[in-house]
Amino acid sequence: MVLTHEMMAPVMFGGLAIMLLSGFPVAFALAANGMLFAAIGIEAGLLHPALLQALPQRIFGIMGNQVLLAIPFFTFMGIILEKSGMAEDLLDTIGQLFGTIRGGIAYAVIFVGALLAATTGVLAASVIAMGLISLPVMIRYGYDMRIATGVICASGTLAQVLPPSLVLIVMADVLGVSVGDMYLGSVVPGLMLVGMLALFIMAVSIIKPKMLPALPPEARTLRGWALFSHVMLVMVPPLVLIFLVLGTIFMGIATPTEGGAMGAVGAMALAALKGRMNVKLLREASKSTALLTTFVMFILVGSTVFSLSFRALDGDLWVEHLFLRIPGGEMGFIVVVNLIVFALGFFIDFFEIAFIVLPLLAPVADKLGIDLVWFGVMIGMNMQTSFLTPPFGFALFYLRSVAPKEVPTIAIYRGVIPFVTVQVLALLLVIAFPAMVYTLIGEHKKVDATNVRIEAPTNDYTSGSGGGIYGGGGNSPYGAPANPYGEPAPAK
Repeated sequence: MVLTHEMMAPVMFGGLAIMLLSGFPVAFALAANGMLFAAIGIEAGLLHPALLQALPQRIFGIMGNQVLLAIPFFTFMGIILEKSGMAEDLLDTIGQLFGTIRGGIAYAVIFVGALLAATTGVLAASVIAMGLISLPVMIRYGYDMRIATGVICASGTLAQVLPPSLVLIVMADVLGVSVGDMYLGSVVPGLMLVGMLALFIMAVSIIKPKMLPALPPEARTLRGWALFSHVMLVMVPPLVLIFLVLGTIFMGIATPTEGGAMGAVGAMALAALKGRMNVKLLREASKSTALLTTFVMFILVGSTVFSLSFRALDGDLWVEHLFLRIPGGEMGFIVVVNLIVFALGFFIDFFEIAFIVLPLLAPVADKLGIDLVWFGVMIGMNMQTSFLTPPFGFALFYLRSVAPKEVPTIAIYRGVIPFVTVQVLALLLVIAFPAMVYTLIGEHKKVDATNVRIEAPTNDYTSGSGGGIYGGGGNSPYGAPANPYGEPAPAK
């Protein structure tokens, strides 16, 4: 069978799916798929060999992207704070503060989850830390296992949508929007979700009080002035750090990269003040940061190899035509995209979704007139929900790895279902009321494009579709005829 120009993009996408489902590493699957179909396209006369000259430029562009420097800084900050015992101190302190009311420890888990999300931005760190510290305490004092495990998983996923979330940095870079706008846009939806989780715990404590008992008097060791001073001592430093990092970014004083660097220094200072900063901690944090950053960069390099070949074969136009044919226009597109991202969240990590799926969806969303900041926040809320959903939610696996043996896996799966419902409701509210995303950043102004002039180079190897220098033969099935000489097609 001879591969035609119309068939190349769908076959290439199917080849990537097969590689991913086979368990091949994502970064190498992307790069191998891109190189394989570039070679097939060149051999079939559909692509020009000069296409591959764009790869070095693209890879050096990734290495020189200063926005991505925020990823290692925020990762390092989060690991230092997590390993220095900040989560344990916060959970103990807020547990003492809310211990007199039913569900006090559950409230503590939610608020500490929000604080950890605003300081670490890493889902795994939040879920594992709270699972190790608070789950045994809740079981000891008679909490229902389903509520205990569900609230830990749900609170841990707040790290996906509350700044300085790593996924928001990645999505801002992929979507081509400001990281600061993505952070500002996610604050109100994130805080709304925190409030909805707390309201759910309140409702359960009223309807079924035995599921969420208060702490017994002997467990509340701090009272009065001693409790107040301890709360100030434990909670003020991380809140100051959150303000220094996020406040300076929101006010435009620092870039996200500068804010991340300041947060990393601040985290080391807090650990040093607690007497927990040592060479071992620094080595562990540096190693974990290097591993995560390398993981992200390899996926990004693989995705740029894939996207170069995919776009050269008119893959972006194929995806665009596919989604534009969905009935319902903008709302139909939003529904289908949310279903796709929700399903993909069962199987692949948020970095992979951001680097593989978002570059294909963003041009369609932009063409439909959807604001990309709102679109990114919505996708972040969706991925947060999918990471909580049985049977493949990542948060469930993280908690299972640290939960005591007496906690059955089925209790974890059953426990998260009500919290998934709460998160889906929050996602629907973000879709129904986009204004909450613009509460802090304001409505984006429409740009008058009538007087905009765009001059494209005739030998641009880094972008475009099957026409120009990409197409050695044949016509693009989605646009203007291919031109083997790299000259711009005449305007229609």
